[in-house]
Amino acid sequence: MALLNMVEALNLALDQCMAEDPNVLVMGEDVGVDGGVFRVTKGLHEKYGPRRVLDTPLAEAGIIGTAVGMAAAGLRPVAEIQFSGFTYQAFHQIEQNMARLRNRTRGKLHVPMVMRAPYGGGIRAVEHHSESREAYWVHTPGLKVVIPSSPRAARALLVAAIRDNDPVVFYEPKAIYRAFKEDVPEEAEAWPVGKARRLRDGDALTLISYGATIRQVLEAAEELADAHDIHARVLDLQWLKPMDTEAIIDSVKATGRAVVVHEGPRTCGIAAEIIARINERALDCLHAPVRRVTGYDIVFPFFQVERFYLPDAATIVQACRETVEY
Repeated sequence: MALLNMVEALNLALDQCMAEDPNVLVMGEDVGVDGGVFRVTKGLHEKYGPRRVLDTPLAEAGIIGTAVGMAAAGLRPVAEIQFSGFTYQAFHQIEQNMARLRNRTRGKLHVPMVMRAPYGGGIRAVEHHSESREAYWVHTPGLKVVIPSSPRAARALLVAAIRDNDPVVFYEPKAIYRAFKEDVPEEAEAWPVGKARRLRDGDALTLISYGATIRQVLEAAEELADAHDIHARVLDLQWLKPMDTEAIIDSVKATGRAVVVHEGPRTCGIAAEIIARINERALDCLHAPVRRVTGYDIVFPFFQVERFYLPDAATIVQACRETVEY
């Protein structure tokens, strides 16, 4: 085991995948000589050379479009968009080609590529550097979407994404890039596609989240247990598509209550989809309406007030108490 933060764990995943498969390559703005804006690709250019670690122009549509062509030709590109807020410049390539090529060719061509991008708030960044618009990609047929919540999960899920034969959107919660370290196995590890994981047991309600907000959810769960004798089960979705509906339904049936947490905007967000699935398959098991703790339907605010936008443990605790007391 090695004690790594998320940046180091992602770097390990890329290194191991490139070592085991010569078709894996990394591309994006500043990923080569500089090692990436967050240093996720540090050292890979020196180890694998400029043909496998490509510094690209500042052109997101070009990065994704080129990666789609490479993937269709048999390579496995990992394309980095420097911040998720700049994926909009490549929207047509993602939606019209990356997501559709296999269907368009009736399975003759596959697109085994990964689009990596740091997402979310919490680092006091400027405009277009803090969005949480993962719902765009979950809504887009043909894409898989995954978001890790810890260093070990980041390494294991990125390996799984790179090995997958479909295009994967891999969002990285930059607020926890270096927030904490975790034991990560030195040997290559890949977790199953489409599987959630239970982080905490409980019988009073189910807390469902993913990405950076898992830390606030776990903090809230601890406070609920210690201060209010409310024991919450915590479910980390990991894969937003394919979503582990069975894990969600089984947990809600066991606890009878649920609260869903994410930092993205509320309307048509991931929580809305989760609640719809619960209503369709576990409505009779609910003892209270399912509550949401989310971001607001506004443009992500400037850093002076971003703490008022992001879900925190206190807000989650309040939502849980109201759910239990309903």
